[in-house]
Amino acid sequence: MAVRTGDYVIHDDRFCDLILGPHVAVEQLWDGGRWTEGPVWFGDAGHLLWSDIPNNRIMRWTEDGVSTFRAPSGFANGHTRDLQGRLVSCEHGPRRVTRTEFDGTVTVLADSFAGKRLNSPNDVVVAADGAVWFTDPDYGILTDFEGHAAAREQSGCFLFRLDLESGDLAVMADDFAKPNGLAFSPDGQRLYVADTGRSHDPEGPGHIRAFDVGPDGLLSGGKVFAAPDRGLADGFRCDLHGNLWSSAGDGVHCFAPDGTCLGRILIPQVVSNCTFGGPARNRLFITATTGLYAVFLNTRGAGAH
Repeated sequence: MAVRTGDYVIHDDRFCDLILGPHVAVEQLWDGGRWTEGPVWFGDAGHLLWSDIPNNRIMRWTEDGVSTFRAPSGFANGHTRDLQGRLVSCEHGPRRVTRTEFDGTVTVLADSFAGKRLNSPNDVVVAADGAVWFTDPDYGILTDFEGHAAAREQSGCFLFRLDLESGDLAVMADDFAKPNGLAFSPDGQRLYVADTGRSHDPEGPGHIRAFDVGPDGLLSGGKVFAAPDRGLADGFRCDLHGNLWSSAGDGVHCFAPDGTCLGRILIPQVVSNCTFGGPARNRLFITATTGLYAVFLNTRGAGAH
């Protein structure tokens, strides 16, 4: 039986150990976007970056306020950091994945496959070996709202892996309707990937799949891991215990490594994505429709940044 306490809904007693209690409320840090996405934390700089896709800009939050980091942004969506701490971004407009160097210059990592333009790279993560994994649905070319309306050149919507040493770009899974958010487990041996095909097809998929990652980087498995019962799992991140904190229609849903929904953080807007940050990496930053929210938790994000 679900129990609501403050901004939280508890489905499993394990969730009580991950939150700080009903007195620690969700905070709205900013509002004024059109569709916010792709939060990424820079602990060494003390700021958070996120995308406001339709407004074609990347925003920056610090404890002192909010400013524009980059505009135009190429209708940037998802972001992450590589092993050296550089910003890696998916850009709908030019249909590419880029890296921002320390001097501010932008390097194109991938913009085509098999001689044809990518669809519109959506979300991205970097593996422990430095390889860049990204999803390539067609959201950014369906209309002019989050990119530029155009015909799809690829035969499908794929999950890609880019080996930066060799430059090889490979399709790792080709059976998605619209691959979306993705995240590695803390040990790197499991890869979670969302399929949000239901966004444009009522009968389409709306779940998170879990793949086993082999020593050679190849994937196996891919069964359905979990699905929010409200809205879609757009973007997500793991904490250090392996729990997956996923966007949903009514907030953020927390799934245990066994797929059990432990609880929910309620947000008054549809959530697109989230990431851990703050000095102790115990603050969950949440992008939701037009705003940016945050809440302190009794857990920390997995990863180095």
